[in-house]
Amino acid sequence: MTPIEAPSPNFDDRTLPITMIVLHYTGMADGPSAVARLRDPAAKVSAHYVVEEDGSVFCLVPEDKRAWHAGRSHWREIEDVNSASVGIEIVNPGHDHGYRPFPDVQIDAVIRLVHGIKDRYEITRGNIVAHSDIAPARKRDPGELFPWHKLARLRLALPRPTKNLMDPMWGEAAFLLALERFGYDVADKMAAIMAFQRRFRPELIDGEIDAECRMILLALLLPRPQGDD
Repeated sequence: MTPIEAPSPNFDDRTLPITMIVLHYTGMADGPSAVARLRDPAAKVSAHYVVEEDGSVFCLVPEDKRAWHAGRSHWREIEDVNSASVGIEIVNPGHDHGYRPFPDVQIDAVIRLVHGIKDRYEITRGNIVAHSDIAPARKRDPGELFPWHKLARLRLALPRPTKNLMDPMWGEAAFLLALERFGYDVADKMAAIMAFQRRFRPELIDGEIDAECRMILLALLLPRPQGDD
C-alpha cells in the first residue's frame, strides 16, 4: 500500500518518541472535505494519515513530525499526545452528520496501516487508542461502530476481555482509580466511564459503573497472556 501524498503545512517538531497510535473519524460530509480542512493553514489541524471509505490512504504529515490531531488529551501520563503519537483520520461523517458503519475495504486499509506503524515503532497494543480514549470529555470518535475486534484479532489493539470473573464489587472511587491506572483521564468522571464503555462495551454506553464494566476493567488490568504487547 503506497499512500497518496497530500502534504499539510500543519505540523511542527516532535519532543517525544513515538509510542502511540490514535484513531479518529473525520466527522465531515466526505473525504475530500476532510482532507482539505486538514491541509488548510487556517484550520490548524492535521493528521499523519487519512483513510478513505474506498481504502485509499493519504499521507498528510511525515511520521517524524508532530501532526495536530489530538488536541487537549492525556494517556498514561502523556500530556502531549501529539508528540508521542501517529494520528490516523478515518473518513466517516460521525455522530453529528449521519454516523454509519465503516466499510470492510476501509478497515482493511486501516489494519495494514496500523500494522506497519506498530511494527516500526514497537508500539504496544494498549497504546493503540481511540480519540475518545485520550479526550473523553470532548470526543466520541471513532465511536461504537468502529470494529476494534478486527484489530484485536490481529494483535493490533487490546481485545474486550471475556473471562468470567466474579464481580469485585468496587465502589465508584476504586473503579475510577483503576480506570486512571489503565490510562484514562478521569477528571470528568462520566465522560471517562462512557469513553471506556464506547471502547470496550459499545452496545451499552450509559455512564453507569455496573458489574460488567468492573469485570472488563479488572480483566484488562490483570497480568495477561492477552497483554499490552
